[in-house]
Amino acid sequence: MHRNKIVLSKAKLYEKLDRGQVKCTACAHYCRIVEGRTGVCGVRMNYQGDLYLMVYGKASAVHVDPIEKKPLFHFLPGTEIFSLGTVGCNFACDFCQNWDLSQSAKEVQKKIKDKDERMLRLGKLVDYGQDLPPHKIVEYCLKHKIPSIAYTYNEPVIFFEYLYDTSKLAHAEGIKNVFVSNGYESEEAMEKIRPYLDAMNIDLKSFNDDFYRKTCKAHLDPVLRTIKRAHDMGIWLEITTLIIPGENDSDEELNSIAKFIADVSDSIPWHVTAFSPNYKMEQTPPTPPESLLRAYRAGKSAGLKYVYTGNVADGEHQSTYCPKCNHVNITRDWHSVINNEIIQGKCSKCGYVIEGVWQ
Repeated sequence: MHRNKIVLSKAKLYEKLDRGQVKCTACAHYCRIVEGRTGVCGVRMNYQGDLYLMVYGKASAVHVDPIEKKPLFHFLPGTEIFSLGTVGCNFACDFCQNWDLSQSAKEVQKKIKDKDERMLRLGKLVDYGQDLPPHKIVEYCLKHKIPSIAYTYNEPVIFFEYLYDTSKLAHAEGIKNVFVSNGYESEEAMEKIRPYLDAMNIDLKSFNDDFYRKTCKAHLDPVLRTIKRAHDMGIWLEITTLIIPGENDSDEELNSIAKFIADVSDSIPWHVTAFSPNYKMEQTPPTPPESLLRAYRAGKSAGLKYVYTGNVADGEHQSTYCPKCNHVNITRDWHSVINNEIIQGKCSKCGYVIEGVWQ
C-alpha cells in the first residue's frame, strides 16, 4: 500500500478498538493508537483503523559481525552472524549508542502536528536505509554460509512482521535466529516467534524501576517477565548489563541483578559491559575497570557459572572456564575466539557439560 511514498505492511500483532483506534500487542507498552499516529516506537501506525508496520523490508543498519559482538559467548562461538535493524525503538534510553536510528521517528512525531505533513516526513524517514526483503537476507546467508541472523541495533520486536517473515524463511533453511533485545516483548510476540527463535541477548539495564522510568521511559517488571519467559520457553538466553557510573553500579544493585539471574538459572551467561559517554549522557564518566570487576565478583558470588566483562580489553574475564575444574575452554580477545577446546558441548579436560548451543 502506498501513500505519500510510504510503504506500509499490515501488522500481525494488534487489536481493533472502538472509534477507529487500535491496540498494538507487539510489546509491553500495549499502545492505544488513534488514526494517523504511531505507537511510542514511531514505526507502527494506525492507518484507517488498522495497524501497519512502516519499516517492513527497510534495513537501516546491516553488518556481518562476529557473534561475540552481540554479545553471545555460548551460542555458535567463533561464527559470523548477519545483523540488521531499522529506525525506531520502544525505549528512549539517554545513553543509546544508536540514537540517530532509534529515536528519529519519535522526533518527527513530536515536531509535526499536521497529519499530512507528518505522513510525508515519516515517509522520507522510513525510506532511509536499503530495500532488503526477507528472502534476500536468507539468500545472502546461504550464499556466504552465515549460520545465524541477529535482529539488533534497535529493538527488534517493533519491526516484528519483518523479522517474523525473515525468521520463518531462515528456519526452513537451517539458519538460526537471534534477538538482541531490551526485553520488552509482549507475551503475544514471544508466543508467535517461539518456533523460529533460537537465542536472545536481553539487556537488563538496572534493577530499579525508577532508573527504567527516568532513563529509558519504560518499566522494569516487563523485562524481568521476558527473561523468565524466554528461559522457560527453552530459548538460549544471555543477559547484558551496561554498568553506568553513579546510575546502576552500586554493590546493592549489582548483587540484586546477579541474584535475579541466578534464581532464573545459574547457567545464564551475564555480560557486564563498560559504558562510554553518549547521546544525553555525554557528561557521565566512562566505567572504571574496578566497577566491572565488582560486577563480575557479584555474579560469581551469586552462583552464576559464567560471567564476562565487555567493551574492555580483558582476556582473563572474557574467556570461558569450566565450572567444575576451572579449565579454560574458550580463550577470547575482545570479539575474537583465539582457542576453543569444547568437545561436543563438554569441557575438554573433565567432561563437564558446558551449557550453550555449540553447533
